[in-house]
Amino acid sequence: MNARIAPSLLNTAQALTQVSQAWDTDLVKQLTNYIAIPAKSPMFDADWAQHGLIDTVVQNAFEWVQAQKVAGLTLEIVRLPGRTPVLFFEVAASTGNTNQVVSDQTVLMYGHLDKQPEFTGWRSDLGPWSPKYEDGKLYGRGGADDGYAIYAAITAIQALKTQQIAHPRIVGLVETCEESGSYDLLPYIDTLRKRLGDVGLVICLDSGAGNYDQLWMTNSLRGMASGTLKVEVLTEGVHSGDASGLVPSSFRILRHLLDRLEDSGSGRLLPASFHCEVPADRLNQAKATAAILGEALYKRFPWAHADCGGSSQTMLPTTSDPLQALLARTWTPTLSVTGADGLPELKNAGNVLRPYTAFKLSLRLPPLIDAASAVAELKTLLEDNAPYQAKVTFEGGAGATGWNAPSTAPWFEQALQRASQDYFGAPCGYIGQGGTIPLMNMLSTGFPKAQMMVCGVLGPKSNAHGPNEFLHVPYAKKLTAAVAQVIAAAALA
Repeated sequence: MNARIAPSLLNTAQALTQVSQAWDTDLVKQLTNYIAIPAKSPMFDADWAQHGLIDTVVQNAFEWVQAQKVAGLTLEIVRLPGRTPVLFFEVAASTGNTNQVVSDQTVLMYGHLDKQPEFTGWRSDLGPWSPKYEDGKLYGRGGADDGYAIYAAITAIQALKTQQIAHPRIVGLVETCEESGSYDLLPYIDTLRKRLGDVGLVICLDSGAGNYDQLWMTNSLRGMASGTLKVEVLTEGVHSGDASGLVPSSFRILRHLLDRLEDSGSGRLLPASFHCEVPADRLNQAKATAAILGEALYKRFPWAHADCGGSSQTMLPTTSDPLQALLARTWTPTLSVTGADGLPELKNAGNVLRPYTAFKLSLRLPPLIDAASAVAELKTLLEDNAPYQAKVTFEGGAGATGWNAPSTAPWFEQALQRASQDYFGAPCGYIGQGGTIPLMNMLSTGFPKAQMMVCGVLGPKSNAHGPNEFLHVPYAKKLTAAVAQVIAAAALA
């Protein structure tokens, strides 16, 4: 395979040195300051406009980009009434130090600056808004997911400029609503559509990596259907000794309703419409990735331990087969309960039969399942024919359809393999991700001929959205240089 890979367009040693120096002397500092600002996404901070934290991180990024003085770059903060702002930049195409003809297609670079909320369980010396750089890892909320994107994107472009390498026209779109489902993004895409141009390559820096040893491309993303299932049995709580046995428990009814959706023994979702067949090319790539990652696919999680008769037992995954483990988190629909209401803290839990129970449901969908249809079916399935005629509601239903990558063009495959070999010394890997990036489905629909470089720094144990989230800086350096090389290859596509 390596013999068929086109030669490098950059001086790779020089590019990696320049990028690494930028990370060491500037980008880690910029992201340390970014992490310290709790710029939570609108879903988690309804008063984001009044608090001004999203505006602060956008303004900070704006000023930093301006200070880089990238040749041919224009930059602005775009605002639509009532919506979170976006950062938009444009870099004119350049022939560099050659007279070669440059592709007339545009490269679109994407990232976001809004963050998930704090969550619990952080290490005692860490915190979501208390950045700490330790052993090459920058800890704190949002650095890897994915505040680094705008800084890495500009650094990659600067590497091209320094070596006077030809590149196509480049635009950047950095939003602040991604962690809320990107509901503000589509109006901006419509507003900026003419300025985006004919997009031939999308570089999305908001994804993950199977390990830190090679370049990884995301080839699929699961969709999501979510909402709050609430069961009400009384208008107020009553003494459990007086009412239990006669008044059905709201928790039991809720559990019964979930049995319509999920086999609690296996975790398999019961409606056939929530499942789909894995395409042959994705299955072949999954087999190759499973061979690379092996047991690491499930051993990377922080499994709980239990003491049983003096011996310690470790929590087991649903499967220890690497291929099935990979498919389970990328192409299999799965239900999670991510929040609950109506349940007092244990220290305040008296002998009261509670009037209601509510669960926040998060249903991950295979990439090819339409989310809107799934949300509608979910509501009908859970609300109809409630046991005991209890008041059952499924509210706040929302969804985002997943994404399956388009076929890889020969030039793009060669560019990815060349970049991975040059900066990691290993071939490029392909992996599906269990999370959702709503933008990708939007962009695939809007730019059906574009190649999609969906990548990121969220590798093993980086724990996006959870405690002790970190950005793996050594990997981010190599990824930044690899992005520059792929952009250079796009100039000849």
